[in-house]
Amino acid sequence: MKTVNWGVLGAANFALQHMARAIHEADGARFAALATGTPAKAEAFKAFQPDLKVHPSYEALLADPEIEAVYIPLPNHLHVEWTLKALEAGKHVLTEKPIAMKAGEIDQLIAERDRTGLFATEAYMIVHHPQWQKARELVRLGAIGQIDHVDAAFSYDNRDEPGNIRNRPETGGGSVPDIGVYTFGSARWVTGAEPVRLSARVKREGGVDTWTHVTGDMEGPTGRFTYSSITSMRLFPRQEVTFQGTKGLIRVGNGPFNAGLHAEAQVHMFRAGEPDAVFRFPGARQYRLQVEAFGRTIREGAAYPWSLEDARGTQAMIDMVWANEV
Repeated sequence: MKTVNWGVLGAANFALQHMARAIHEADGARFAALATGTPAKAEAFKAFQPDLKVHPSYEALLADPEIEAVYIPLPNHLHVEWTLKALEAGKHVLTEKPIAMKAGEIDQLIAERDRTGLFATEAYMIVHHPQWQKARELVRLGAIGQIDHVDAAFSYDNRDEPGNIRNRPETGGGSVPDIGVYTFGSARWVTGAEPVRLSARVKREGGVDTWTHVTGDMEGPTGRFTYSSITSMRLFPRQEVTFQGTKGLIRVGNGPFNAGLHAEAQVHMFRAGEPDAVFRFPGARQYRLQVEAFGRTIREGAAYPWSLEDARGTQAMIDMVWANEV
């Protein structure tokens, strides 16, 4: 496969720690360019990619004919604007989650994707990890029977970082925009279900939600089930999703949304009268897998596990949460 030349819009810390490195290390990918108005920020990227081209503006990178694909890790409120600009500039686009702040905004991204014939999607990396793929496979094969309940939790504590973009309303901050995409999207992707009724209790500080508890019902291929989730930026760190069925339980734990960062990625399955099953996935790197899958899609037309339509479904669930706050 011909190598894909990537550019990154902005010297975000997340790009430095995860995605720029993943692009650099991925098979079939080259981290070719970075756009930043602060040249000093580029030095940390050059430490692992010495021949990196640095552009002084986002527009300059998009005008670079060498760049074929763009990764966008900008603050949430800028995702739609720069995804559209990248598509208009003739680039394939991978944009950080959430790709939009409202479901309706994604419609214009879908339209531009279809108009240009380019590939654009949300950087929803968990669908590339074999841990989540195994959970989806087991649920859809009926390994634990019909789903009765799904419970999801994702929390961390950043109360000591008031300047963090997640704590600022003007940059699209809040626990639901930041990590609700995981508690909602993982349930949707694994089960194939969509919400039919939701209710939310929300705590806010400074104009952003810092704690949101969602309950309701979802319905999909295995029928209707209850759903519950907690997202918070003020609780002790926790990441876990449990799928309870008529014949057993599947737990995706050990920090599955940052798989492998805190502990070995695992899926546990418990069924009455059978030995407990543990599926282990040491060494799998979801960000690198995401980049490689993106490359295969634009080069070979390979199927990709997360589309703009999938992202729209999760954002619609977020919109439903805000519309049903109690």
